[in-house]
Amino acid sequence: MAKLISGKEVSSKVKAEVREETAELVKKGIKPGLAVVIVGNDPASRVYVNSKKKACEEVGFSSFEYALPEETTQEELLELVSKLNNDDSVDGILCQLPLPEQIDENAVINAIKPDKDVDAFHPFNVGKIMIGDFAFLPCTPAGVMELIDSTGVDISGKSCVVIGRSNIVGKPMSMLLLHRNGTVTICHSRTKNLAEICRNADILVAAVGKANFVTADMVKDGAIVIDVGMNRLENGKLCGDVDFENVEKKAGYITPVPGGVGPMTIAMLMKNTLTAAKMHNNLI
Repeated sequence: MAKLISGKEVSSKVKAEVREETAELVKKGIKPGLAVVIVGNDPASRVYVNSKKKACEEVGFSSFEYALPEETTQEELLELVSKLNNDDSVDGILCQLPLPEQIDENAVINAIKPDKDVDAFHPFNVGKIMIGDFAFLPCTPAGVMELIDSTGVDISGKSCVVIGRSNIVGKPMSMLLLHRNGTVTICHSRTKNLAEICRNADILVAAVGKANFVTADMVKDGAIVIDVGMNRLENGKLCGDVDFENVEKKAGYITPVPGGVGPMTIAMLMKNTLTAAKMHNNLI
């Protein structure tokens, strides 16, 4: 039976460290600030934004929320981003995705100053991640690394399989594992012999967005299984990309859904914002 990797526990440790460092900065008159922009009334986006606001309070940051109507134009949003870029009280800018269809997401991401891009989506930051010389890491992959580290297992030399190749999770996830000397295979919808490849993985990261996609016959005995998926079943229950009930019997370590990767994403966002504040005050 697999040991459970608790995202709640690991994220609490990360936030406690951030809170401690923030208290020291506040003594020097520096208070990190995070601006979150939400356009429209997407219920899932609203939940995320509220969680981010709550996390800012927990760690002692200033939190600025900009809730714009659904019909906001791209020009109006870019104007706001420009204003936040030039606001010294704002260290990090996060624009909640998805955006309404009249707005080009890439144009907005590219407009955020790289040193305030705490999501690490800007091409400048993506390039720095590729060469291993980064200030910020994308929050979800960075959170996954913390969860793997919490097991005490050394990534170096391990066979690592990432299912999914999105710009937000799959691609950066594979780079982080590679930087830690994992031997990485990226799988996707065109991959042949997917089950066979997964069965060889010491570390398996599922980020595909399909409920219960990873079954027990795809998992090596004793593997670390990280489930990034968040899917809602017809009965309203949340589940991940991994068939938890059956894979748990075979894996060495496994993350639950909810309570696994989810809490880590927000904790790493706080860590990135703290890093940005230190950079803006020439402390790193």
